[in-house]
Amino acid sequence: MSIGWTREQMAARAAQDIPDGSYVNLGIGIPELVAQFVPQGREFIYHTENGLLGMGPPPTEDELDLDLMNAGKKYVTALPGASYFHHADSFSMIRGGHLDVCVLGTMQVAANGDIANWSTGAPDAIPAVGGAMDLVQGVKCIFVITMHTTRNGEPKLVERCSYPLTGPGVVSRIFTNLAVVDVTPDGFEVVELAPDVTFAEVEQLTGAPVKPAQKNQAK
Repeated sequence: MSIGWTREQMAARAAQDIPDGSYVNLGIGIPELVAQFVPQGREFIYHTENGLLGMGPPPTEDELDLDLMNAGKKYVTALPGASYFHHADSFSMIRGGHLDVCVLGTMQVAANGDIANWSTGAPDAIPAVGGAMDLVQGVKCIFVITMHTTRNGEPKLVERCSYPLTGPGVVSRIFTNLAVVDVTPDGFEVVELAPDVTFAEVEQLTGAPVKPAQKNQAK
C-alpha cells in the first residue's frame, strides 16, 4: 500500500493551485482526474489537444456520447459554451501560448525542472511522446502529478533525468502522494506534506537534495 494521498486526493490538491479562469490542459493518467475537482467558486476551461475547449467531467451513463472523448481516449462531457476544432488549431493554441496551466504525469523530474515523461530509452521502445513536447514549451505553467517513487521504490524526483527529456527546466510544482514540492533555483523544496508523512520520509525517497520551503513547517 502507498502512503499519503490517494490519486484522487493528489488531483484535488493540484486543482487547488490552479487560478480561477485558467485555460488548462490535462495529461493522460492521474492528471485526467483533476477535471473532477474544480474548487467551489472557480471556473477552469479545460482544453484537450484532439480538439475540444470546454471539456467537462466524465459522463454518467445517461450522458455518454461515444463520439466525445479526450486525448487519452477517455469519454468526457462538453460544458455549455464548449467548442470543437481541428487538431491543427488545437496545437496552434498550445504553441501560441494561449493555455495557462498544463498538468502532466511523469517518469522523472529533475531538481532543475527537467521532465522526462514519454520513454524509458530502451532500444525497442515505441516512441509515444504525443503532444507533451509542445505542451511543455507552449503552456505558461507546468504542474506534474506523480507517485513519489516507481513500483520498485525508485525515486521519480531525481538530481538529473536518466530518461529522454520531454523538456528542460519547465516544471514549477510537483504533486506526489507524499508532498507538494516546488522546483526552485536551489532545487526541490517541500511546501506541504501529505497527512502522516514526515519530511524525513520524503527526503529518504527523493533522489536529490530536498529542503523545506521557508514558510513550510515540515519537520
